[in-house]
Amino acid sequence: MFRSFILAAAIALAGACHGTMAIRDLCDVQGARDNTLTGVGIVVGLRGTGDSAEAAVTAQRNLLDRMGVEIQDIDALSSKNVAICTVTATLPPFAKEGTAIDVTVQSIYDAKSLEGGQLLDTFLRGPAGDTVYAVASGPVSVGGFNTDISAGSSVRNNHGTVGRIPRGALVEHEVPASITDGERITLLVRRPSFEAADGIRQAIDRAYGPGTADALSGGAVKVRIPADERADLIKFIADLNKLRVDIAQKAVVVINERTGTIVVGGDVMIKPCQVAHGSLTVKIQSTRLPVPALPFTDADPIVVENADVEVEEPEVYLAPVQGTSAAEVAQALNALRLTPRDMIAIFDAIHKAGALEAALEIR
Repeated sequence: MFRSFILAAAIALAGACHGTMAIRDLCDVQGARDNTLTGVGIVVGLRGTGDSAEAAVTAQRNLLDRMGVEIQDIDALSSKNVAICTVTATLPPFAKEGTAIDVTVQSIYDAKSLEGGQLLDTFLRGPAGDTVYAVASGPVSVGGFNTDISAGSSVRNNHGTVGRIPRGALVEHEVPASITDGERITLLVRRPSFEAADGIRQAIDRAYGPGTADALSGGAVKVRIPADERADLIKFIADLNKLRVDIAQKAVVVINERTGTIVVGGDVMIKPCQVAHGSLTVKIQSTRLPVPALPFTDADPIVVENADVEVEEPEVYLAPVQGTSAAEVAQALNALRLTPRDMIAIFDAIHKAGALEAALEIR
């Protein structure tokens, strides 16, 4: 029942993508893009869960030198409360000086946890590495914990060596962006296809007149800005983004083998075929049996392992599977009462047999 609900819900979501969509959900304006910022910083204030690498001690000495604290003996420094981390952030387009953005902090070396740590001022640079676009600092939130218990065991919740600092960086330098030459803008299709580009062109021409848009390829549409719209470019782009486009996504089945997730597109069809799927189950159970020692001796009893092996191979029958819609495909496969792993194997086999009328993407 639960597996059926998951597959049906995934299919309903996938099927909802078929129909009309706004241009803002299909395209980005060329020039209005995010930029990735990176840096290397020091997280302090850890409770004995920091790095043991020599580089952490060296980083502490360099930090103290910059702050005017002279260190005579480097061996006196301890890195157990310090961790060297990479700091990353996404700088949105048109972000002005003083804008606060989120940052992610990841341990580089062997720190056990960043819980309770504080990131010191870290310069964030772009790919060229010359300009400092933002400065990050603040308390690190890991959303989990690591707890050591006696006898060498521990309890962990979530990933303690990666954390976030909401609004933890302030923009210091604006990235220059140009989205138009004064007469044209270019829309970049997020999922390039000739059908999508042509549908976007038709929607724009219907709204602003024939010849307003040209599909340069499956991934780009150039739009001429009408003369009466050039005085307020922002309003024109906002109105452009609201236009609806008749779009039909390609039939596709997406499979994630790591998580056992299956998403079936709304246009997926399976030709009539027969499917049989069974699994061999081997159970091995070990029992410890004490064997008494020889009588009239001081020898200790001997403990031996007694292994019981049981093999189960369920009966399997051919079942008809076919469907002219995603709902019928789900109903046919759910009738077989399969696990997600079994469904992945069956979709792969149906695709290789040529009965799956859709693209199969395994990730």
